[in-house]
Amino acid sequence: MSDDDRVIDALRKQIPSFACVSGCHDCCGPVTASSTEMARLPRKSTAARDAALAELSCPHLGENGCTVYGERPLICRLFGTTPRLPCPNGARPEVMIDPKVEQRIHWFAKRTRQVLV
Repeated sequence: MSDDDRVIDALRKQIPSFACVSGCHDCCGPVTASSTEMARLPRKSTAARDAALAELSCPHLGENGCTVYGERPLICRLFGTTPRLPCPNGARPEVMIDPKVEQRIHWFAKRTRQVLV
């Protein structure tokens, strides 16, 4: 396991979870993620990525929601847990993310190579 994998796993454990509004995928748009996070996801064809991007969506969004939910990138996990990335439907955890954890996530994103999901 790489150092980046360990950092990702540690950060994931510190992001509060909550139930999304059923059927909503408003935050499932094009995002960037680290190369390490992308290596954990199934590869999508160029055509699938281009089609998703044309619709301002994610290539891992399926008919029933996120097809990679357990491995979704840190940025996806942040949506709804911080005032900086609020859920458009007002869903949120009981306790928002610790600002220091959010800073560490942004630090990780800045120091790693980011690629479009």
